[in-house]
Amino acid sequence: MSQIMFRTATTPNGAEFDLLWTLPPAALLVIAGAAIALLLVLIMQFRIHAFLALIIVSLLTAIASGIPVGMIVTVLTQGFGGTLASVALLVGLGAMLGRMLELSGGAQVLTDALIRRFGEKRAPLALSFASLMMGFPIFFDAGLVVMLPIIFTVARRLGGSLLLYAFPAATAFSVMHIFVPPHPGPVAASGLLGANPGLVLLLGLVVALPTWYVVGYHFGRFVGRRYDIAVPEILGNADAADNEFASAPKLRTIVFLLVLPLVLIFLNTGLNFAATAGWVSLDEVWVQALRLLGETPVALLITVVLGMALLGWGARKERTLVETVVDGALGPVCSIILITGAGGMFGGVLRSSGIGTALADSLDAIGLPVIVAGFLIAAIVRIAQGSATVALTTSAALVQPIVLDSTSFNPIEVAAIVLSLAAGSVFAGHVNDSGFWLVSKFFGMDTKTTLKTWTVGQALVGICGFIISSAIFLVAGAI
Repeated sequence: MSQIMFRTATTPNGAEFDLLWTLPPAALLVIAGAAIALLLVLIMQFRIHAFLALIIVSLLTAIASGIPVGMIVTVLTQGFGGTLASVALLVGLGAMLGRMLELSGGAQVLTDALIRRFGEKRAPLALSFASLMMGFPIFFDAGLVVMLPIIFTVARRLGGSLLLYAFPAATAFSVMHIFVPPHPGPVAASGLLGANPGLVLLLGLVVALPTWYVVGYHFGRFVGRRYDIAVPEILGNADAADNEFASAPKLRTIVFLLVLPLVLIFLNTGLNFAATAGWVSLDEVWVQALRLLGETPVALLITVVLGMALLGWGARKERTLVETVVDGALGPVCSIILITGAGGMFGGVLRSSGIGTALADSLDAIGLPVIVAGFLIAAIVRIAQGSATVALTTSAALVQPIVLDSTSFNPIEVAAIVLSLAAGSVFAGHVNDSGFWLVSKFFGMDTKTTLKTWTVGQALVGICGFIISSAIFLVAGAI
């Protein structure tokens, strides 16, 4: 094994450095597989806390893959901090809003309204419908956190496993996030491949909705019957006898607080989409101002402050009580935030080591049809390093020359290629994906159960999405 500087790698923040030794793709694959296996053994067999296990495995993987000793801590902390930058504010603010909705009785008010409208048997469908609507502009993690108090309240009232209600809703956010603009993944891939964003949006819905129905609803019912998961108390329990915050707010107040971040975030994602389509310029001051209001942390901050006013001060609650309620929301989610950040650390090490890129380059040389090769590249990069966005942009960059240099692809075929890459990028999210830990800890599931439910579900989302996008590609090519 050569001990010379041979290849430039990058930290999660984009700084370049040289790896210490040459490793072929097969060896990198062995390292990645061994790292994941060790992580599972530490958590499932030796019962080491997931936060500690992720740090240990990240450190060992960095050493084994040739990251210089002087760069290891930088890579670890940047992967950790980069994930926290996108997750901690969303989870913290979302938990505050969720706790106020739960303890005020607002979640119960909305639950009663949903059940009156849809009936008890259709409650999972009602939750999923709301999640699909919210998932159009709002990102997966933020949307899931906001919906959790409603999901928990429905599950407590109707009984049965939490997964009967939570899995379809979470899958709804997932399919909207990965397939449908204005979310950043499909928008970025559309830009790289020259796809029409409006066409990707329409066909993205064609892919996302049936995929949700097959995986989110039907597979969700299967795992809900198979795994009896109790509703966790992470957001508090509105039925507690000493709950002084309860006030039974009006339904319109709760709907307003749920719709407000949806509208604000759409200002950002919608304007980004409009800019990609050439309808507006991001240099305009008014566009920048509206995008600021629509940044997810800002939108949630505004909603939390209004929630404190409407559910707390407006209901004549003592300011100290309101402070106690929002403060109490942070303690239970600290573990989730840290574990999610450590999952980002692990993924950051895998990205910096070049494991995903090396495997993608090897697969790219095989010469498969572009829609198949793109899906497989995205899926392998996703499994290797965890990030769906990295998997999507990496695979799009690799197939870009084929798509742009060819005159044989019509606009529908190009859009179908984008969606096949998106399907691969969501495939089988597991322990190196921060979203895996978010679902695991918020749903109160251990690692093994999360692998059997969420990871398998995400694999099915990828497969269903690929089948539908391939069908669109074949039909468009035959016309």
